[in-house]
Amino acid sequence: MRRVIFGSLFVRIFLWFWMTVVATGIALILTLVVQHTSIPNRWNGMLAGNARYEGNLAIDELEHGGIDAVNLYLNQLAHEGHLRACLFDAHGAFIAGRQCTSFQDLMYRVAHGEEPALNMRFGMARAAMRIRAGDGRVYIFATELPVGPRAAFGAGRRLFLWEWAIAFLVSGCICWLLTRHITRPILELRHSTRQLAEGDLNTRAGANAAHRRDEIGALIADFNLMANRIDTLVTGQRQLISDISHELRSPLARLNVALDLVRSDKSVSMAYEHMERDLASLDELIERLLTIARLDASPAPSPATTVNFSGLVAQIVRDAEFESQKKNIGLRLNSADEVRVQGNAALLSSAVENVVRNAIHYTVTGSSVEISLTREVSPKGQNARLVIQDHGPGVPEAELQNIFRPFYRTAEARDRKSGGAGLGLAIAERVVLAHHGTIIARNLEAGGLEITITLPAE
Repeated sequence: MRRVIFGSLFVRIFLWFWMTVVATGIALILTLVVQHTSIPNRWNGMLAGNARYEGNLAIDELEHGGIDAVNLYLNQLAHEGHLRACLFDAHGAFIAGRQCTSFQDLMYRVAHGEEPALNMRFGMARAAMRIRAGDGRVYIFATELPVGPRAAFGAGRRLFLWEWAIAFLVSGCICWLLTRHITRPILELRHSTRQLAEGDLNTRAGANAAHRRDEIGALIADFNLMANRIDTLVTGQRQLISDISHELRSPLARLNVALDLVRSDKSVSMAYEHMERDLASLDELIERLLTIARLDASPAPSPATTVNFSGLVAQIVRDAEFESQKKNIGLRLNSADEVRVQGNAALLSSAVENVVRNAIHYTVTGSSVEISLTREVSPKGQNARLVIQDHGPGVPEAELQNIFRPFYRTAEARDRKSGGAGLGLAIAERVVLAHHGTIIARNLEAGGLEITITLPAE
């Protein structure tokens, strides 16, 4: 999961932009941390005067109102001026204030005779000094004082943190918007590419990015140009197959009529019977080509109804038993309870029949073809799972994905006599995909080929 998230172009661009801003902020913070702790001489008098003024007010509150009064004054100073201040006795014992341990270094310097003690910390000037009260007692007062540009804001530590938090938040929003502006058309292009790969030749990319004048806009324009070209080529190919098939059917029909007329002649030779078989094979080939052309042109099955898939498979097995008995091949059907699917019964029957006949054709004489129909549960719902196994030579692993291509035959079955026209499995794949299912072929370890058809079940 981590690899998927950080492999996203959006996430990587966003993080690069944001980390750049964060690194800049850290660099600014470091400049404050490692800055010189000394204060320019021209500020010493002003800072000492301000500290002494506030210290006198704090001592006055202590003498007239006690500890509670001086604490109230120092809290009010922290709340309104965002500045901390603390009051100690002459020996450094704590009297009033909050978070006073940070002034220990200044207390030490005052105790050793430095008067006043000044330094810088996080961009704030700090001062500590002895102040003599009206009754002669000596106190030590320590406080923070704004210096330079920060004085205009009256910023203390809390305000300082809020400023950086807001800066990070604003920079994150800006980086997110910029990253989204860059990656959104790429994500739309990816979606369009997937639709094109799934057979939707009408898909086009970048409806929202048509105004872009950058490289991404050029990429989207090139993709749409490619999609238009592919649409033209594939549409032309489909139309060509359909036209050729229709053109061939007319002379075939006339030849069949001529054969019927000649068949009445008793002296007709055996050549006419061969011609009739060839014409029947050619007619079947054309019918399959038309089926492929129709499925490619309109993938959605029509009309779609509720189909008793169990009964359909059982009927196909009964019809195929005659052909299998002539080759001394057994057919074994193991079917679950009634399984129903949504689709076109004629197309589904053609797909299953093609796979079954293909298995009977290639299985070894004296063996059997095992057919299993079960109902399985998947994360997306229930499926009908049809498995057809033969005991033939199988298919080379490198050619497993090619057996569903039109006119494709393996190297061991190149001739029409042994391998057929190579259209049965191509039709089966298109029918299954049109019904939102999957068809997978794999070689069995004991020999033979297994074809698994999975369809959404009711």
